[in-house]
Parts: sequence; C-alpha cells; structure tokens
Amino acid sequence: MTLTDSTFTFKGQTGHYKGKVRDVYSIDNGMLVMVASDRISAFDVVLPRGIPFKGQVLNQTAVHFLKATRDIVPNWFVNSPDPVVSVGIKADPFKVEMVIRGHLSGHAWREYKLGKRILCGVSMPEGLKENDPFPEPIITPTTKADLGLHDEDISREDILAKGIVSLPDYLQLEEYTRNLFQRGQQMAKERGLILVDTKYEFGKTAEGEILLIDEVHTPDSSRYFYKDGFEQRQLRGEKQLQLSKEFVREWLIENGFQGKEGQVVPEMTESIVDSISQRYIELYEQITGLKFDPSNDKPETRIQSNVDLYLNHYTNK
Repeated sequence: MTLTDSTFTFKGQTGHYKGKVRDVYSIDNGMLVMVASDRISAFDVVLPRGIPFKGQVLNQTAVHFLKATRDIVPNWFVNSPDPVVSVGIKADPFKVEMVIRGHLSGHAWREYKLGKRILCGVSMPEGLKENDPFPEPIITPTTKADLGLHDEDISREDILAKGIVSLPDYLQLEEYTRNLFQRGQQMAKERGLILVDTKYEFGKTAEGEILLIDEVHTPDSSRYFYKDGFEQRQLRGEKQLQLSKEFVREWLIENGFQGKEGQVVPEMTESIVDSISQRYIELYEQITGLKFDPSNDKPETRIQSNVDLYLNHYTNK
C-alpha cells in the first residue's frame, strides 16, 4: 500500500506544504512534521505512480545520516515517531541547493558530453570519461524551485550578486557541504560504496543559526557506486553498478522523457515499480548496514496516531 498524498490535521497545525516528495506540516510551537510520501520525481516532475516503501526508505536513511553528522553541522531533526515521519525544528530555507560532485556523472556528464567545461562557474578538466573522479570535489549549486518548476544551475558569483545568500552565510554553507560530503564518502567506503555526488539543503532559524534540513545521503539526493570493481569497469569503459535514482532517469530518457514540454511519462508497469522499490530497499540496507523492516499496515491511520501521540507528549513535557 503506497502513500502518495496526505491531508493530516495535527495538534497545533498552522500550515501544510506539499513538496515533490514530502508533505510538510507547520506546528505552532516552531516545529515541523515532515511526512515522506511514496511519490517519486525525476526531471522535476512527479511521476504518476507511487513506489512501495520509498517513503520509509527515505525517512529512515535520512534519520540515520542526520544522527551521524550532528558533530559536523547542527540539523533540524528532533525525533521520528513513525517510519515515514520526522519531526524537527522549523528553519527558513536558503533558496539554493548545495550540490557537490566527486565524479563526472549524471547531469555533469550530460553537460560535459555536450562540450561544456564550465558548470555553475566551476571548471571541469579536459580528457575525462563518464564517471571519472574529479581531482577534488566540485560544488555546483542549483536554485531551489517551487513545485512544478525546474531547479536551475547557478554559480557562486550569481548567488552572491543576486543577494540570494549573503557572503558569510554562503562561505559557511560551502564549508558545511565539503565536510558533510567527506563524512558521507567515508561512511560509504566502510559499506563498500562510493558516494559519487549529493545535495544538501540548509535553513536559518529565527535565532540566526544555520541548520542542515530535509534529507541527507538518501537515494533521492545522492548517487552511489559499488566500490568493488569500480576501477576495472572504468578502464573497460563499462557502466558502473550504482545505487541511486539515476537508473529511473535513464529509463525515462530511453523512453523519450526528460521533463520537457510536450513529452509524456512512459507507462510505469508493475515490474518497473517493483524494481524501483527493490532498489530503494537495497540501498537502505547497503548504506546503513541495517535490515529493512517494512511497515505494511494502513499508513494514514498509523501516521495520524503516532504523530498525535508524539506531539501530545512533546507539548506536555
């Protein structure tokens, strides 16, 4: 049973925002309730079918890494009262996503293949093949688009010139991004994986503290390769074995869809949906080292009950 839409009413609720994948509920005590749905998006388009257990995988993977990186940067997370729900501190999001890339993959490779050697104001060396590592990770930010609009590449210079983020804050975001990516690469290596690229989102509290928000090192925000055999596959010019959402994008591209006007999403058959679900579960178990325990009961009733219990307890402390 998939959760593709949510219309909960929680104690003290003051607002509800529906993102591409998550539904976010504002609570009057300065908290947020974030519900990870089973929706899946690609090329900034929400696809027509939900993916079983995807929300649970996203939420529990994010919780794992939020807990594991608190010594690097403070984050918004407080508790997870349900397998698909996180509750945390409300922060005003910066209008950029901090994308960091350790390898020439995905969007960077598609741009490189077109002959471009500058991405978001950052130079990419000549002579690289798809999935080759960069000499050092590069930060290639994007704008943070509203639902239905496309995120767009943007340079550090443009972010500052347009006043999207102040210089002191942006320098802090860059430092946090590099340190988080280094930790993510280290944790991936311990699990036999390579963290290829990822994105981070940050916000600022009313008190002026910068927090890491949203998801961290999940299959929606990150690309992983299997470490074993990586170099041999590169030498032979073979595709890398990966755990990420990129295979969904590749399937869409092969079937004539890249989110452009007039294009139609190809049919999502049961086998396609099941394969995507299995990939998400595989990544969770591979990257965390934990066994996935699927929640098979009716999600709407369970979520409402679990969140209500938590908010009542939290409020009455």
